[in-house]
Amino acid sequence: MTYEEVLTKIDSSRFFRSKPGLEHITALLSLLGNPQESLKAVHVAGTNGKGTTCTLIASVLRKAGYRVGLYLSPHVCDFRERMQFCGEMIPRCELAAAAERVFPAAERLRERGMAVGEFELITAIAMLWFAERRCEIVVLEVGLGGRFDATNVIRRPLVSVLTSLSLDHTKILGDTLEKIAREKCGIIKRGCPVVCSPGEPEEALTVIRRIARERSARLTEAPAGRLRVGKSDLYGTEMEVSGVRLKLPFAGAHQVKNAAAALAALDVLRGSGWNISASAVRDGFAAARLPARLEVLSRDPVVLLDGAHNPAGTAALADALRRGLPGKKIVAVMGMMADKDTARAVENLAGCFRLVVAAAPPSPRAMSAEDFAELWRRQGTPARAGGTPEEALARAFSALKPEEALVVCGSLYLAGELRAAAVRTAAARKK
Repeated sequence: MTYEEVLTKIDSSRFFRSKPGLEHITALLSLLGNPQESLKAVHVAGTNGKGTTCTLIASVLRKAGYRVGLYLSPHVCDFRERMQFCGEMIPRCELAAAAERVFPAAERLRERGMAVGEFELITAIAMLWFAERRCEIVVLEVGLGGRFDATNVIRRPLVSVLTSLSLDHTKILGDTLEKIAREKCGIIKRGCPVVCSPGEPEEALTVIRRIARERSARLTEAPAGRLRVGKSDLYGTEMEVSGVRLKLPFAGAHQVKNAAAALAALDVLRGSGWNISASAVRDGFAAARLPARLEVLSRDPVVLLDGAHNPAGTAALADALRRGLPGKKIVAVMGMMADKDTARAVENLAGCFRLVVAAAPPSPRAMSAEDFAELWRRQGTPARAGGTPEEALARAFSALKPEEALVVCGSLYLAGELRAAAVRTAAARKK
């Protein structure tokens, strides 16, 4: 199979199973020889901050000299972002080779009446590839929830990590923080240590503490006060921990919580014998990269890219913009999925933008550009429908005045669609 054929096959399997469970992914991996059984894993769940936390942990472990696998979802620009080994994306030929082993096994299950979904296929390919690459440790980001997520076939993680919890995917995970926390806590395994990020809501923390206690899992609540935060701007945050100065290359106060969770997880690993020096932490933090997390695409003009798509994420984006661009007028290209809390997103970002050019992200779940623009107009912010995402970006750049900033936000789908074009257009304006 070609790489393109693999992606087409995966895309054709897209769905959410009406009856969640691990039976299908377990059966699929069994046919493949259970590659996950050979993997030592850090398992990360949460509503926001999972990707950043995973990226920081993997980057530090790589600087410590280990053979590190990293599994992320979703991707932003390139599907291969989902599977990385020592900082490099899976080669196209190796993705195709792994898929050629996974797809026939999935077809055998389908013939038995067990349809394998998109994320299960992707996870099986990743597990097989990580095992073949002989990873010493893998860092796994949960796709959705935790309890029934395909990554939860990992039976005894080295450490489970719970990042910031808030309301999202409520139709699937539950409409209260307690229900969502129970689903996320599904990754906590009996006798295996667990870390949670600082500042978790009390409703969620109560559930985390209870489940950790019931499963005899030693819980570490990452202390935010351990980090002494210094200079912070759109280009990152300087901090000090235990006398070591760190540069976190991600903007926003919320990223300090993700850093605290990552450091607590690394402490757990260090305590169980992993050799992680202070210099590995320093160098790993500095080298960490992740697209569309308040990513600076250009400094002149200032162009930012952010994939926040739920209430907690848009609130964090608003805070980061007010702190990082005080007094600066901002033009936004923004679009969201119709099944997200679009009204709350507009409410959270009220007052941040001089103009919003609305765009429908490339997804059948997208809210139309006109409907999204109308939400902004009702709130009192000038807004217009921008046509296709590319047309919306062009209109936003045309409306951008000297000394103003441009922000692309609202959806990782939209971020992936416009990232390259935003970089090119910003560069062209400098000439």
